[in-house]
Amino acid sequence: MNENGRDHFEIPKNMRSMAEASVEQARQAFERFISGAQAASESLSARTATVGAGAKDVNTMAFTFAEKNVQASLDHAEALLHAKDISEVMRLQREYLQAQMRVLTEQASEMGQIMGRTAMDATKPRM
Repeated sequence: MNENGRDHFEIPKNMRSMAEASVEQARQAFERFISGAQAASESLSARTATVGAGAKDVNTMAFTFAEKNVQASLDHAEALLHAKDISEVMRLQREYLQAQMRVLTEQASEMGQIMGRTAMDATKPRM
């Protein structure tokens, strides 16, 4: 234990470097995945005349939410790599979980609103 009564927590430099490289590779892979998925989605939407505006909004929102959530996870993983001690790891984890619960609640609400509007639009009588 150190003079503060806490165990010293340190990730060896070579392991930290490998982990940082892995996080960066994951970021790049995710960006390529999102770009490809968005391109495929746009292509499908352009070819399918029956895809309504509401379905396109839900699709766009789902991609946006997924991208934000993965970015937050990658940022969190990177922050954990630089933690100085176990109490900082615990603080970072607590803050991340609290923030993600707020974000997921907001995202679920937004998605529900769009889906509700889409359902209402789909049931409107056509003239």
